[in-house]
Amino acid sequence: MERIVVGMSGGVDSSVTAMLLQKQGYDVVGVFMKNWDEKDENGVCTSTSDWQDVQDVCAILGIPCYAVNFEKEYQDRVFSYFLSEYRLGRTPNPDVLCNREIKFKAFLDFAMKLGAGRMATGHFVRSEQRDGHPVLLRGVDGNKDQSYFLYMLKEAQLAKAVFPVGGMTKQQVRALAGEAGLPVSDKKDSTGVCFIGERNFRTFLQNYLPLKPGDMRTEDGRKVGAHMGLAYYTLGQRKGLGIGGGGNGHSWFVVEKDMANNVLVVAQGEDSPRLFSRYALASQATWIAEEPPAPEGEPFRCTVKYRYRQPDQNATACVRGDRLTLAADDPQRAVTPGQSAVLYRGDVCLGGAIVEQTANEPFSL
Repeated sequence: MERIVVGMSGGVDSSVTAMLLQKQGYDVVGVFMKNWDEKDENGVCTSTSDWQDVQDVCAILGIPCYAVNFEKEYQDRVFSYFLSEYRLGRTPNPDVLCNREIKFKAFLDFAMKLGAGRMATGHFVRSEQRDGHPVLLRGVDGNKDQSYFLYMLKEAQLAKAVFPVGGMTKQQVRALAGEAGLPVSDKKDSTGVCFIGERNFRTFLQNYLPLKPGDMRTEDGRKVGAHMGLAYYTLGQRKGLGIGGGGNGHSWFVVEKDMANNVLVVAQGEDSPRLFSRYALASQATWIAEEPPAPEGEPFRCTVKYRYRQPDQNATACVRGDRLTLAADDPQRAVTPGQSAVLYRGDVCLGGAIVEQTANEPFSL
């Protein structure tokens, strides 16, 4: 009987994942990963309650469960990168790195040491063999698809992973949990960055990055306010700027972070031309199939998502080494350095890269 180790978070998705695999006759072991040790804004250590939920679910299913501590790996491989990116004024996506470095590397290694043939998670994605190679597919539930966060995986990792809830809707997952009497069937989904959770983002960040206030200015240099530190803002941001209407009465938006002069540049109106760009230059390109979708320097068509919830955007891409250029068919709003540009062909996730620059003129590689 093949052993499958399930990464269990205490949520409904991973709980149903374990239940489904057990029903399919696998030798299932639940493992809770502790990656972060800090109380939330109410003074509650959420990992303690999540671990209790894992134990309760495993007791009902009659499967063994363990807890493993990856706090050091998380600090070294994910959180240090997160802080360094914010210091540079960029907007990183630590969840992407967490999947590559922790869940599908440190945890996968741990699962193999437990004698597992494969590991499983509650991600809303699918994987299947095509022409002898594993491919990553979007989850059936378009509102919950998480392939965006897994684009850094490789074929070797996919070959060792299963995603039992990827072919289901969230509603179906909750219904199964309720029918089985699992205590997490109605548990609220976690939101936000994994180690910040529901807490105020700025308050959290202030614990690690010193405030460096400066001027908030218009594109023509007129001072309209003050900012608390460029790291605390992102392109396209409207809320939290602390400046009234003025001017034409429209809301203000962040259109640039001038790191050299510590100036936050703002403009009025959500359709400000400064917020839009057609072209992006990205680095650290990584492909699930190891090789890029087309030979170096040869343009290819795809769709791209610059943000998790963004609808697919039609684009032409070109790769050279680990660098990638993207030319979107339509202007894109507030594409931000540090974000992940994830590429697709239909339901297949190809891979992606980290945005470095945007422009309204083509980049050359």
